[in-house]
Amino acid sequence: MKRRLLAAAAALVIASPLAAAPALAPPPAHFGPGVQPFVSVAPGQIALTHVRVIDGTGAAPVEDATILIDGAKIAAVQGAAAPVPAGYKVIDGSGETALPGIVGMHNHMYYIARPNLDASGHSDDPVLLPQMTFSAPRLYLANGVTTMRTTGSVEPYADLNVKREIDLGHLVGPHMDVTAPYLEGPDSPFIQMHQLRDADDARRTVAFWADQGATSFKAYMHITRAELKAAIDEAHRRHLKITGHLCSVTYPEAAALGIDDLEHGFFVNTQLDPDKRPDTCSQGAGTPTLVKMRPGGPDADALIKLLVDRHVAVTSTLPVFEQLVPMHAPLQPRAMAVLTPQARSDYLYLRNLVAEHASSERLKNFAMAYKNDIGLERQFVAAGGLLLAGPDPTGNGGVIPGFGDQREIELLVDAGFTPVEAIRIATLNGATYLGLQDRIGSIASGKDADLMVVKGNPAEKISDIENVVTVFKDGIGFDSAKLIDSVQGQYGEY
Repeated sequence: MKRRLLAAAAALVIASPLAAAPALAPPPAHFGPGVQPFVSVAPGQIALTHVRVIDGTGAAPVEDATILIDGAKIAAVQGAAAPVPAGYKVIDGSGETALPGIVGMHNHMYYIARPNLDASGHSDDPVLLPQMTFSAPRLYLANGVTTMRTTGSVEPYADLNVKREIDLGHLVGPHMDVTAPYLEGPDSPFIQMHQLRDADDARRTVAFWADQGATSFKAYMHITRAELKAAIDEAHRRHLKITGHLCSVTYPEAAALGIDDLEHGFFVNTQLDPDKRPDTCSQGAGTPTLVKMRPGGPDADALIKLLVDRHVAVTSTLPVFEQLVPMHAPLQPRAMAVLTPQARSDYLYLRNLVAEHASSERLKNFAMAYKNDIGLERQFVAAGGLLLAGPDPTGNGGVIPGFGDQREIELLVDAGFTPVEAIRIATLNGATYLGLQDRIGSIASGKDADLMVVKGNPAEKISDIENVVTVFKDGIGFDSAKLIDSVQGQYGEY
């Protein structure tokens, strides 16, 4: 039943007249010296034999299969008894599982730095957003992300140029859907963001960045309804989509204005916050609403019906929110090892503060909000909504590019989705939203050979999704371990 509802949601989005897809560049003819050391399987005719296949559609895994890759495309998925055609290089995948490459729908290329952060949580102004141009693309690809939306850029020219250099084969990383600079209003907490003056400024900003090559847009916390409407209309005029991490504008208001996607599940909807005023962010920033909005209640039913009826997708970003549930997030040595010493100590300061204040009213409320959110995400999918997935890797060292994308899938399973459903949300659903479902997001004959191979069986033990061996992008295999080793101790610096 749930699979049929997911398919219905996909059909709604496919039918949208705004489904102009960001371009996926063809594989480069040659790789530069910065890429070649990480290539473990050269392009050509490749047969992955005796491999378990989780195809990304939500179907049950296929055991002991063979995936035939011919150049940048999947030529066939066949049973083990079928002969491997002559000329194919055979790679034995016994004990391994092939999944579609992750389509990360809330990913970033920057880190949040809090100057002089100490163990008490005090830091100096201003909060800064240094770009992780070197480490982030490597970490995404190493952990199975073959396509990503930047979902808010701080250095948009850097992001556009990185995409170009990856597409040319000069740098290593996933395919990129580059989001323009944040569409933010006054009183932004981030000094590096442009603050919109009015609706016309919002329209001009969208037009300018669309001309520069941005393929998606993101509204932010302090935007007004008039500014959001102008931005939506200009993006849609150019057949591009716009998402939002909102606060000053509620979810029902954004849906009525025509927004395409809402970030952070149901955490930042402020419609029931007691101090909410029009076009102004509330003090609780959505937590009071989520505490009140119980899954299956009248407010939840009305909101979810509105979102589904208006074809508004929702992006789940559970990893960044589990950090505020005391001791909910595991302390992963493999992820901590890629952080700079300063970034690691900053994360441990913040993690310890959450643990020390576990009995506070604020964190008790947030624990209830987290519980309600995962229930609302399940209800949204059951109603036919298109749920996307991403980790929001920013200034919390527990949420790191690639590692966080895997953690999002694990948390979807914790939330009640089956492993194959969670994998679909993180792969085919993202491809569907981007209008790329005919090329990526699932493993099938004729599709792009974007897939990840892991040791173990994520259909039975979802944490096996962390055991990445090889990531294929356009039929070229990249060594996961080598990519991760290349950025040890560097995330948080560059």
